[in-house]
Amino acid sequence: MASMLKSLKLLADPTRLRILRLLAEEALSVADLQELLGMGQSRISTQLSQLKSGGLVTDERSGKNNIYRSSMSGEISTLVERASEEIPEIHKDATALRHLMRKRRDLTRGYFDDLAGRFGKDYVPGRSWKGLAEALLKVMAGGTVADLGAGEGTLSQLLAQRADHVIAVDLSPKMVEFGAQLAKQHGLDNLEYRLGDLETPPLEAESLDLAVLSQALHHAASPQKALRAAFDGLKPGGRIIVLDLLQHQFEEARELYADTWLGFGEGELASMLETAGFQGIETAVVDREDEPPHFQTLLAVAQRPA
Repeated sequence: MASMLKSLKLLADPTRLRILRLLAEEALSVADLQELLGMGQSRISTQLSQLKSGGLVTDERSGKNNIYRSSMSGEISTLVERASEEIPEIHKDATALRHLMRKRRDLTRGYFDDLAGRFGKDYVPGRSWKGLAEALLKVMAGGTVADLGAGEGTLSQLLAQRADHVIAVDLSPKMVEFGAQLAKQHGLDNLEYRLGDLETPPLEAESLDLAVLSQALHHAASPQKALRAAFDGLKPGGRIIVLDLLQHQFEEARELYADTWLGFGEGELASMLETAGFQGIETAVVDREDEPPHFQTLLAVAQRPA
């Protein structure tokens, strides 16, 4: 049985409280906790080691992973529940855990992830992700699309081939001016450039069928506000696509690429989308760069309720 005094000392740390609250709901691996909490492996392993030493968690081997479970008494569980309510992140953790468990219950997800992982590994002349993306853009439904954080608008110009109206929004006056010139030069009359930021984009409420944030969200001062602004701009039933970086530790990105955030965890992004009001949230890691620092691409799609 865990010492009460030692348990109380362990419960004084917010990170350990968050871990215990999650393990009280589900048995989880270190990788699961990394995704849910957005923390590094060494930090989580250290906290788990202390909790195990204090008799508050147990672990068992499952394949390549150790699976951790709560071994708290009812008295300690009550203390954890009460104390953790004072931690701001606790509700986000709960949302991220629900998203993780939904993914686990999707029995077909692993099969399709495996298919996606094989695409491009075996050389087939003319077959590539770029070619597939171009093909999918050609059959994309029309409507009004906003490319938020568009830069010079390369994606916007591709979207304009099919959409009825594309609104490219960017914070840089030079990018907006340059993109508008390109659109005019190439006769893209349905492509409009607007100056604005992600948190307060110049969009009419409920005017969009699709909102796209492609490698833009990690530049936002407040990603949560940016997602809510996209939600407000979408019509009921409208969809959002987010392509961004999976959370990483490459600090130099702040200086090299003016990144505000070092990517996002899958659960973290799903939680932000749910908080913004979206439903039908799906996420996947869809690419990993071969060269260091091996950035990975995180995809999320969701829908504004009809």
